[in-house]
Amino acid sequence: MQEMMENILSYFDRPKCGPAELSQLQAFVKAQGGEAGGVKEAVLEMVGQGKLVLTQNGRYATPAMIGLLAGRIQGNAKGFGFLIPDDEEADDLFIPANGMKSAMHKDRVLCRIIRQPQNGRSGEGEVVQILSRANSRVVGLFDRPWKSAFVIPDDPRLGQDIHISHELYGGAKHEDKVVVEIIKWPSGNRAAEGKVVEVLGNKDDPGCDVLSIIRQAGLPEVFPQGVLDAARAIPQEVPEAAKQGRKDFRDWTVMTIDGADSKDLDDAISIKRLENGRYQLGVHIADVSHYVQESSLLDQEALLRGTSVYFADRVIPMLPPELSNGICSLNPDVDRLTLSCIMEIDENGEVQDAQIVESVINNKYRMTYDGVNKIFAGDEEMCRAYAPILEDLGTMRELMDLLLARRERNGGLDFDVPEAKIILNEKGRAVDVVLRERGISERMIEEFMLAANRSVALCARHAELPFLYRVHEDPDKDKMKEFAQFVNAFGYTLKVKGKVTPKQLQELLEQIEGTPEENVINQVMLRSMQKAKYLELPLGHFGLAAPDYCHFTSPIRRYPDLEIHRILKEWLHGKLDEKRVKQLEKAMPGIAQQTSQAERSAMEAERAVDDLKKAEYMMDHVGEEYDGVISGVTQYGVYVQLPNTVEGLVHVSALDNDYYVFDEKRYALIGERTRKSLRLGDPARVRVDAVDVDLRRIDFGPAPGWLDAKES
Repeated sequence: MQEMMENILSYFDRPKCGPAELSQLQAFVKAQGGEAGGVKEAVLEMVGQGKLVLTQNGRYATPAMIGLLAGRIQGNAKGFGFLIPDDEEADDLFIPANGMKSAMHKDRVLCRIIRQPQNGRSGEGEVVQILSRANSRVVGLFDRPWKSAFVIPDDPRLGQDIHISHELYGGAKHEDKVVVEIIKWPSGNRAAEGKVVEVLGNKDDPGCDVLSIIRQAGLPEVFPQGVLDAARAIPQEVPEAAKQGRKDFRDWTVMTIDGADSKDLDDAISIKRLENGRYQLGVHIADVSHYVQESSLLDQEALLRGTSVYFADRVIPMLPPELSNGICSLNPDVDRLTLSCIMEIDENGEVQDAQIVESVINNKYRMTYDGVNKIFAGDEEMCRAYAPILEDLGTMRELMDLLLARRERNGGLDFDVPEAKIILNEKGRAVDVVLRERGISERMIEEFMLAANRSVALCARHAELPFLYRVHEDPDKDKMKEFAQFVNAFGYTLKVKGKVTPKQLQELLEQIEGTPEENVINQVMLRSMQKAKYLELPLGHFGLAAPDYCHFTSPIRRYPDLEIHRILKEWLHGKLDEKRVKQLEKAMPGIAQQTSQAERSAMEAERAVDDLKKAEYMMDHVGEEYDGVISGVTQYGVYVQLPNTVEGLVHVSALDNDYYVFDEKRYALIGERTRKSLRLGDPARVRVDAVDVDLRRIDFGPAPGWLDAKES
């Protein structure tokens, strides 16, 4: 079907081609050697997808031929929206409220362009057809002040409440959080109608807030019974037969270094100094693929989830706990099946040789980041307790320094953007927000995993394996030009005449290290670059300055790693014949797309929970004053970030000493009368004026001595 659709679209790519009748498309496909009999079905499918449009005179055309644009709606609480076109090269379209018709946030639509972009202003359009609805189920607050009831969506971008008839309450009470299924879509002035299909609990119940976000994100929290049964059927000890034919590393000093509360330990390490002066680094990864067979119920569920999701109060694992915390986890003092990458690394931090082998290990030491950091700091009690491995840990630290130096030479970026750790009480309420530490041990494990991921990807490319790579493409030139202008306002220079290299950006990061503007420039740099994704092609990783990169080291919590393990094991056993290679090559694009989307959904949900808990924490601090830094500038105000990463808005209406105008190029608000500026990176003292936990919004106001505004 896909090949047929591409053939049909090629008809319209010809010069001076106009709308076509069905018979013309059938004749064209037949002339190209295709089957004309399937054209009608393909054309109807393409109309449903918005790839073709049926005109009033019964002909078919591409949307662009008749001034239409297909894409997805990004809604706004005020009723208007934007069209994000399917064509990545097309500009976004502003859709005024009266042009939205009945379209809702994330719906796929066709829009008519009624004004082209000009003079820096976005184009404008109106919805003419809804291709597919995105919100068949909505999470929100059940509101029944009188006889009639509505569900107010948690996501304000949906823009409208959903009416619930009395017989469809589903047991919901006023101010319950619910999941509602839409049974009638909005039309004209008529609201959407729905029925309650799940009551999550009263909005103030412990954990209900996070559960609402989980439902809103569509994350599959509960495993199907068949998947649970399959996991429980797997023995929790490794049988002797499974160890046969594997490299036996059980007499090696292998250890894990993770967070104190980690339960899914999927990577272990070992180190040796070789006689030639080089280092032998072993990265031993849980062999999840031994237990999760391709196309099994466990595998299908893992692919659907794509990744484990980590929230402040819970984890939604990719695999059932019998696997993630049990037989797959590299727990101490038990035999475990692994896939090991054994690397020989020279004094310049370069991997001179790497071997990938099926193995069996026995984790001798379950170390924590905090414990290893204490050892590196010379803590006498910890050093005595772990005396047998002090030499190994010292060798690991030496190797880390070499790998870091190598990455710096090659221009790999080393962002040090602060991350928050949210402290909860026994009821799940946020009682503190602190910075997550990134000590020597954290950086050490990070470097070892990067080395293994690079080595495996290089091996796969040389062997021409069908594969999943972790790709981070070069940044967009226009965005880099804007970023160069931004850092120039701080007195830094970034040359963007040609292609910007990772080395240039790393040099800039070194210049700003320790400065007040470091965090802001880090964040703007990140926003100026492409997002990393999974792809079947080895396009390299810009941020790491790595021509070859993949995710190999976390198969318990990431599906791409699990799929890579399967491919590597088939290759090691000589099972990748021509038929199997073609089968995998056909499957890789779909797996890459699914896992990239799952990763984005997980990150959005994790960010939403963090924002919610930060707002919840700040509820108890209304009226208090804090020192922060301006982290965002918009036409309606400035965002100020506190040292613990909590961020709030100072609205322009609170800035009553002048009338401020937004200068987009300079990322600043400029006072018309005083000509003083509020810029990214400026220090600011703020007062917490208001907090709305439901909207995850924190409002700041200027406190006495709020900032020393600079002359523009």
